[in-house]
Amino acid sequence: MSDTPGWASPGSAPSSEGREPGTTGPAEPGAKEPDTSSPGTGAKWAEGQPPPAEWSAPAGPQAPGHTPPPPPPGPGWGAPPAGGRGGGYGGGYGAPGGWAGGWGGPPPAAKPGIIPLRPLGIGEILDGAVSTMRTYWRTVLGISLTVAVVVQLVSLLFRGFVFNDTVVLNDPTLTAHEVGRAVGQDVIGTLVVAAVLLLGSIFATGLLTSVTSQAVLGRPVSIGEAWNQARPQLLRLLGLLLLLAAIGLGIFAVGLAPGILIASTGGSDVAMAATLFLGLIAAFLVIVWLMVRYSLAPSALMLERQGVLKSMSRSTKLVNGSWWRIFGIQLLAWIITNVISTILVIPFVGLAFALNSGSVLNMVGTGNEHLSWSFLIISGIGSVIASMITIPLNAGITVLLYIDQRIRREALDLELARAAGLQDYGTGPAPAPGG
Repeated sequence: MSDTPGWASPGSAPSSEGREPGTTGPAEPGAKEPDTSSPGTGAKWAEGQPPPAEWSAPAGPQAPGHTPPPPPPGPGWGAPPAGGRGGGYGGGYGAPGGWAGGWGGPPPAAKPGIIPLRPLGIGEILDGAVSTMRTYWRTVLGISLTVAVVVQLVSLLFRGFVFNDTVVLNDPTLTAHEVGRAVGQDVIGTLVVAAVLLLGSIFATGLLTSVTSQAVLGRPVSIGEAWNQARPQLLRLLGLLLLLAAIGLGIFAVGLAPGILIASTGGSDVAMAATLFLGLIAAFLVIVWLMVRYSLAPSALMLERQGVLKSMSRSTKLVNGSWWRIFGIQLLAWIITNVISTILVIPFVGLAFALNSGSVLNMVGTGNEHLSWSFLIISGIGSVIASMITIPLNAGITVLLYIDQRIRREALDLELARAAGLQDYGTGPAPAPGG
């Protein structure tokens, strides 16, 4: 096996819904197979309990008033054993066949890094993303700061030199050539900024995926190491994001087509508006469904070294049956990151507006897009600070969702434990899931 998550081939640990007939495996996520290697013990006997013969009452008559001595304690009675999974809270410290007798349930899962190695709850996924930022802040903030500064710098230059030269489009004295040139400048500038944003997101996603995957194992990773791990897959990640963007644009085009057709054939304005509205709603719902379905594809592509189409297929398999749960977690993450971003940006925008209120009011009143350099710089600083926080949060949540789904479907926790050096992991009772 390799030493990185996703590192095992996808087929080596089949998911629960795709188990072949006649194969064996845990019936529920996180369940472990019983140990039947000891003679005289069945599947219901916890590890370390005395054989069934030692539980029987003494044979033969007893003298009156004589209390028979208790049977000798087995290894499961008295103090917990020194070793064992979860700090020694194995079965057998109570009545036969479970964790009864006051020991309080299954043992806690091993936690070599930022998350426990078991199915995760929503809070644990969010906490894991924050813990990655807090524990490896030099690497995480170094990556996100680099991406945010480059993206904002390019955006600032285009808004300062290209967009600020745009003429006022509502000027009645403009010729058709001037209007076309102004619109063309806006479109080119927007496409360039969008391309820089896309490249920045690819760079950040690739490197932060490597950082988070190593943080799960408790291993520090530098920016150079993260770059070396992510570099071979960055072109494929670019292809994946472009393909997903093309799919989204195609769905929107299909949704708008009926309304455009009605408008071109001289249909009524009401029918055209209603058709466009319904088409947009339907396209939006389809895109949301597909984006959640393929949301784990970047992580599968980076960590499993998959191709574009294979990573989309892997994401579909992992999301299948858990669409609403993954959608809810991603929606919550989107709300949290946008609230954080707004809180961080508002003071800088307010300061920029206070120092440049005249130019902003002139832009709103006349339609002129010219903004002062001080306004652009101050608001850009706020955007950089917000991006330093939101970029690693989003990347970390996505990676931990992928790992959580593989733990639930494919027992990835065993591979992670071996990679982290936990040799005895999986030999005791299964830890309680996190939800």
